[in-house]
Amino acid sequence: MNKLVAVVDDEPDIVKLVSIHLKKAHFAVAEFLDGETFMKSLPEKKPDLIVLDLMLPDADGMDICKYLKKHNEYSAIPIIMLTARSDETDKIVGLELGADDYVTKPFSPRELIARIKAVLRRREQVAEAQRMTIGDILTLDFDKFEVHVRDEKIDLTTTEFRILKILAERKGWVFSRKQILDTLWGEDKIVVDRTIDVHIKHLREKLGEAGKFIKNIRGVGYTLKE
Repeated sequence: MNKLVAVVDDEPDIVKLVSIHLKKAHFAVAEFLDGETFMKSLPEKKPDLIVLDLMLPDADGMDICKYLKKHNEYSAIPIIMLTARSDETDKIVGLELGADDYVTKPFSPRELIARIKAVLRRREQVAEAQRMTIGDILTLDFDKFEVHVRDEKIDLTTTEFRILKILAERKGWVFSRKQILDTLWGEDKIVVDRTIDVHIKHLREKLGEAGKFIKNIRGVGYTLKE
C-alpha cells in the first residue's frame, strides 16, 4: 500500500508540481490549498507524512505543526516544512516545534522527494523489537516506538526518539554533535547550526525528571548516564 503524503500549500502550481513528482515516486497524495480543509480531513484519514507550507491564507504553518505535535493521535506524523522563509531562526523554531525537515522555496522537486523518502526511511528504521529501562523510571520500547516515564507515555518526534535511542544504546559513551548528526541523517543530514542542541533541549523538557539522564559534556557533546 502506497504511503500517503499530504501537501498543504496555497499555491496551486506548487501543489500540482509536488503531487506529480510524488505520484511518479509511487506515493498517494492528498492536496490542500488551506489549513482549515487540511485539519478537517485529519480525523478521516491520517497521512504518513505532511509537506506543510508555513504561510497559508487562513493559518500559520507553525501553529498547525505545534497543534499536531501536541495531540497524541497526530504527534508521530513526520512534517516537512515548505516555505519562502530562509531565515535560520525560522528553521530552528520549526525544529523546536517538532518538524523533521525544512525546505525553502524555490526548491528542487527531486530534492524534496529525496527528503520525504529519507524522513520516512528514518522513521521505519527506528522500529526494532527491543525494550530498555534506564534508572528505573525511563522505558524505551523500540518495537512500539514508545517512551514512558514512570508509566506515563511521552510523545516524541521521530528525531527526538532516535537521538534518545542513540544515547541509550551506548550509555556512558560521549557523542559529539557531528556523530549524532551523521548517525541520524548520514548523507541526508540537514545543515543547520544548533540542530542537535535544539532537539536535545526539547527532548529533556518532554522527559521531565528523566531528562536528567541526558548530560551535556561541555566542548564535546552529549551522553546518557543513570
